[in-house]
Amino acid sequence: MPLPLSPTFRAVLTAASRPLAGMWVCSGSPLVAEICADAGLDWLLIDMEHSPNGLGSVLAQLQAVAAYPVTPVVRVSGNDAVTIKQVLDLGAQNLLVPMVSSVEEARAAVDAVRYPPRGRRGVGSALARSARWNRVDGYLTDADEHVSLFVQVETVAGVDAAAQIAAVDGVDGVFVGPSDLAASMGLLGQQTHPDVVAAVRRAFDAVVGAGVPVGVNAFDPVVADAYLAAGASFVLVGADVSLLARGSEALAARFVGGAGS
Repeated sequence: MPLPLSPTFRAVLTAASRPLAGMWVCSGSPLVAEICADAGLDWLLIDMEHSPNGLGSVLAQLQAVAAYPVTPVVRVSGNDAVTIKQVLDLGAQNLLVPMVSSVEEARAAVDAVRYPPRGRRGVGSALARSARWNRVDGYLTDADEHVSLFVQVETVAGVDAAAQIAAVDGVDGVFVGPSDLAASMGLLGQQTHPDVVAAVRRAFDAVVGAGVPVGVNAFDPVVADAYLAAGASFVLVGADVSLLARGSEALAARFVGGAGS
């Protein structure tokens, strides 16, 4: 029986009447991912770059969240065609590729998600969850409709090239990463430094000017609100591991407090 696939994050963004709020899922746990999926947020970012996630755990998390009205995006570990191919074959429909600082790197990411002759994605849909083992009619010819690609700008060079990166055919959105951007500016750990914020805003203007959605990571609600006012279409406002860390610390402060160590 032919099967439909979920709308891509590109389609969800296009149809949205407001900015979309999401959170990182970094624990590697399908159970935690499922808890987050039913929280009422718009999207989840399953992270492979800075989290203990491999192909098996990403697959399990995609399966765990599939029953819920939330859009999963997978951030791959790097701009590597083999990894991108494998994650797409797992059934990930929405990818975020980190550390894209040039038009050439953006084009390489686009090539990796598209089948020949438009790209160089390896063909294995009959074996893969992406096409539900050939139960999705016309997957090979229509694959571009089922996949959305977002690239992450998080260096000074990336900000300088943001307009050109956003204009690359096949790039559906740009996500700005203030943490690595701050580091590339010699301001490690100072994501809210005025110079970093100004660089983020400059990237926003360039991407929006190219007619492409722009997103950002901002755990501080005040900072998130400011970036939303500046034109962000999608934001990450928390992370599973951070919520657990801060929540457990609050319990310790309340119930252990000043007791002797």
